[in-house]
Amino acid sequence: MKRGAGGSIFLKTMEKVRSRVPNVTLRTSFIVGFPGESQADFDTLSDFVRAAEFDWMGVFRYSDEEGAKAHALTGKVPERTRHARERKLMEMQQGISRRRKQQLVGQRMEILCEGESEESPLLWEGRTAMHAPQIDGKVYISDFGPHEALRKGEFYSAEIVEAHDYDLVARIV
Repeated sequence: MKRGAGGSIFLKTMEKVRSRVPNVTLRTSFIVGFPGESQADFDTLSDFVRAAEFDWMGVFRYSDEEGAKAHALTGKVPERTRHARERKLMEMQQGISRRRKQQLVGQRMEILCEGESEESPLLWEGRTAMHAPQIDGKVYISDFGPHEALRKGEFYSAEIVEAHDYDLVARIV
């Protein structure tokens, strides 16, 4: 896809950023099954994802779009292979995400309260600075701490008490 650089330059850049910016959040997305993508290409991508340990990652299957230059390319990857590659990368990322989210348990963070959860009226939802709205996981607020009620749109100091694959559970402190 003409990115112009190999994975090692991106890994080195990510290492520099992480060493200089504490608690930086790194997110990306990938397309799998681009025409001409070989198993070796996919293995290289898998190795890169494993090494990079992104905080958030999305994977999309290539699909032809009328008018796009790629539409005319040969070497189309079968749909079944594209689907399997998407699933494999997302399973890998799920483990990475779980491990990275577990490291947040016990930490204090500022949470933007977004209101009552659709999951249960007993939970409220929010997000931290590392959560992109409507893209990343959620922070479920299970304990209002010293507050009788929370206000949507307000920031609260909270402690992360649980971590799941993509979501966190917090209590207001």
